[in-house]
Amino acid sequence: MAVSDYQLIQAWNQVLDLSGVQAGQMVSILTSSSTHPQTLATAKIALAGLGANMVQIDLPPINAELSLSRDVLAYLGTTPLTGNPAAIAALKASDLVLDLMTLLFSPEQHEILQSGTKILLAAEPPEVLVRLVPTLEDRDRVLQAAKILEGAKLMRAVSDAGTDLHLPLGQYPVMKEYGFVDEPGRWDHWPSGFILTWPNEGGAQGKIVLDRGDILLPMKSYVADPIEMTVENGFVTRIEGGLDADLLNEYMASFDDPDAYAMSHIGWGLQPRAYWSTLGLYDKEQTLGMDARAYAGNFLFSLGPNNEVGGSRATPCHIDIPLRQCTVTVDDKTVVRRGVVCKEGS
Repeated sequence: MAVSDYQLIQAWNQVLDLSGVQAGQMVSILTSSSTHPQTLATAKIALAGLGANMVQIDLPPINAELSLSRDVLAYLGTTPLTGNPAAIAALKASDLVLDLMTLLFSPEQHEILQSGTKILLAAEPPEVLVRLVPTLEDRDRVLQAAKILEGAKLMRAVSDAGTDLHLPLGQYPVMKEYGFVDEPGRWDHWPSGFILTWPNEGGAQGKIVLDRGDILLPMKSYVADPIEMTVENGFVTRIEGGLDADLLNEYMASFDDPDAYAMSHIGWGLQPRAYWSTLGLYDKEQTLGMDARAYAGNFLFSLGPNNEVGGSRATPCHIDIPLRQCTVTVDDKTVVRRGVVCKEGS
């Protein structure tokens, strides 16, 4: 359903207020051909109402000849900022960057954040942004989960479908996504609502079974037949099953990069206003699939890069897979039981 400009401006006002935007601050808006025009227009109005100084930096798309999909997350690493020091300098000179282009898993993003600039990604369609406008309660929920995960030594995910995955922890930091940027150098994604970290290098072991109804991203598809993944020493070494497994195998093999099969970020969804079923209501080019990544009680794992947290893997292949009906434990605490978030960990 269409969203009025007024409603989206109000949503921007809430997000910008939570992000601490004040009169006189410098805000850069990063755009490209995929930027939603209503999201851009209403962001400018909201910023003007706050008295912020703003500049729009519009960059051409790249990687069309390399990617197998129109999804902006289907080929990572190089971005329109690569080799563009003038644009990078302008972004580093800003208090806040509104990323309406999708700048992820790149050295340029890391460099900008290190300068103290905040980056907020907002690439979902307006109706998703309005439904999932972040709140302080979202932040509190994610921070509470972070207390359980920080300092933990082991995450384990199991399911009746056959998943039994052991993930040693401690090498990499915990990332908290709650939809706004309230600290210098912070990145976040509106909408979101989940907690994540990366397993120790070479440590992940076990089996992952994607059951019917689990989701593959960026394919944006529900699995029709089970897919079984074998995980050894931090890498997926076998992907077996029917047609869905064949499609996934060919897609990943197209990158010709062993690092594409490495275990990347792991965590669980915490957003009660996101829904597993929403992906089926959108055309694949309309959404990034943030409902699927954030819905409460999923076990979200990914394959591919870890350069976002200082690792050495910068593969352009990144697969996000939210699983339903898993039980997730962190050390001796159960944080998700059969797909339902436990309030305090038990």
